[in-house]
Amino acid sequence: MSSVVEAPSAEGDTASWAGHQPLPRVEQRSERTLSIWLEQSFIQCKRLLIGWARDPATTIQTIAYPAATLLMFRVVLGDSITSATGAPSIYGTVPMVMLVAAMAGSVVSALGFKVEKATGLLGRFWTMPVHRAAGLTGRLLAEAIRVLLTSLIVLAVGVCLGFRFWYGAAAGIAMLGIPIIFGIGFAVLVTALATITEGILLVQVIGVINSLLMFFNSGFVPVFAYPTWLQMTVQNQPMSTAIDAMRGLSFDGPIAVPLLKTVAWAVGMVVVFGYPAIRGYRKAAETGA
Repeated sequence: MSSVVEAPSAEGDTASWAGHQPLPRVEQRSERTLSIWLEQSFIQCKRLLIGWARDPATTIQTIAYPAATLLMFRVVLGDSITSATGAPSIYGTVPMVMLVAAMAGSVVSALGFKVEKATGLLGRFWTMPVHRAAGLTGRLLAEAIRVLLTSLIVLAVGVCLGFRFWYGAAAGIAMLGIPIIFGIGFAVLVTALATITEGILLVQVIGVINSLLMFFNSGFVPVFAYPTWLQMTVQNQPMSTAIDAMRGLSFDGPIAVPLLKTVAWAVGMVVVFGYPAIRGYRKAAETGA
């Protein structure tokens, strides 16, 4: 005798082949919805953070470079600045190194963007059902988290060197938010430059910007130590305003005015370089150019 196994019909027998359970329905959601944008932004952020954690260059920029820079300033210039100004230099150098580390890390992120463009990864994301803005917003979110982690490391070294919060925990939390605001604005600027420049030229351009901001600010030496014709420029450049606000929150000095100037600088960078960054990101994803 022979037995014949009948295939399931298209409708009635499908459930019996699946253990008498109906097949689950897959919810179809448009990749343009707000929930998808937020979800995929977090996914892109996580992808970048994991990649940076596995990259030695990023680890050096995040941990070794800021700590070594702060120690160098403390050993070489700390006592001299304190003697000349009458105020502990650590309350200027800690904020300054936080901001410098935020800028330096943005260069590594921008070079990673160039690699993703060259390998076609951006193009593959563009052809998938992924929210068009998730790549850029995920990158900015990852930048914010990286700046926060770097600032915490710099702060830990600074505490070992004598840095203290004189106005409590709330002021300390507010102080840590300033490098994030500054870093997001600077990251938009760097992303815009990364879409229009080559890798070597990008490093050179950002290096010049970093050097000018780093050596002409109120954290390196007080504003009155600069030539008279340069003092207004130094006092109002974005690093100086951020440093002054952070110094005011941790030690002494004005808070509201430099904080508003810092926010204005960050918003200004986002407004001016936001559209070029978005347009360049889209062009890089669509054409690889």
